[in-house]
Amino acid sequence: MNATTADPTAPDQGRIVLLTTSHRVAPGLLSWPAWQALRTADRVLCADGAHPQLPYLREAGIRVDEAAPTAEELVDACTGGRTAVVVATGEGDPALTDGLARLAGSGRVPMPDLELLPASYDLPGARLLDLVQVMDRIRLECPWSSQRTHKGLAKYAIEEAYELVEAIEDGDRDELREELGDVLLQVVFHARIAEEDPDAPFSVDDVAGTIVDKLVHRHPHVFGDETADTPEEVREHWLRTKAAEKQRTSVTEGVPLGQPGLALAAKLHSRVRTAGLDVPLPAGEGIGYELLALAARAESEGTDPEAALRAAARTYRDAIRAVEG
Repeated sequence: MNATTADPTAPDQGRIVLLTTSHRVAPGLLSWPAWQALRTADRVLCADGAHPQLPYLREAGIRVDEAAPTAEELVDACTGGRTAVVVATGEGDPALTDGLARLAGSGRVPMPDLELLPASYDLPGARLLDLVQVMDRIRLECPWSSQRTHKGLAKYAIEEAYELVEAIEDGDRDELREELGDVLLQVVFHARIAEEDPDAPFSVDDVAGTIVDKLVHRHPHVFGDETADTPEEVREHWLRTKAAEKQRTSVTEGVPLGQPGLALAAKLHSRVRTAGLDVPLPAGEGIGYELLALAARAESEGTDPEAALRAAARTYRDAIRAVEG
């Protein structure tokens, strides 16, 4: 858009194109309008001689001048209807854009048409690449993070998971977003440590690939020819494909015994009920057996005993604070 009033008799002041690219997209993968602008430009400039796009632009036969012109110099370069394309640096060339804004606002200088042209866009999930890069640098340069092991980090995974659950139960959206990030950090951190294993290394890409394959395989009604119209049918698909994958000899296999007691009892009861086994609850005296029976009853009724107890405990906490107050 020209900053001055259109005058058909005025000389053509040319065009300035500010070309932006995403560092999260492979260099050279530019939009067609971007390639057209680059090929038809009278001059292409970039202030960063190490810009990752430059080798690909030059390979395509586009001459790029490594220069950082001022706003005035760039406007002069467009005189006579010429087009200048500026390949923006990672910082966005704020000095140049601020200078152009000042010139346009002054009204004293005939301005070329100014266009901001995104040449590549972030895809959904692109910021995950930033997280991987940040984690890689922290692992290499941070004295604390560089010494962590899977075992040493295990407790933090548990803590972050519980903080996530608390944020969900509180209904705090900001807290939920933050806690999801903390849980995601644990995944990326462990995957980064795993890359250094001398015998069986794997990366975050391997982790993502594994879960993608699992999800596709366990959703044949989405990615295959089977059908499922109800949540119950989906669950049947999931359990059937999971059983074929694991080939377990007992329904108790894969149940982590280190989880909280109520959750453990409910999970075991769920496995028994789903498998259609007739396994009476063990007879015994004491609070443990009573809690086991309560957990089994809650699971049968579709209630998460851990969540139910947490809700009751929070009510108890509020009552304590009320008395203290």
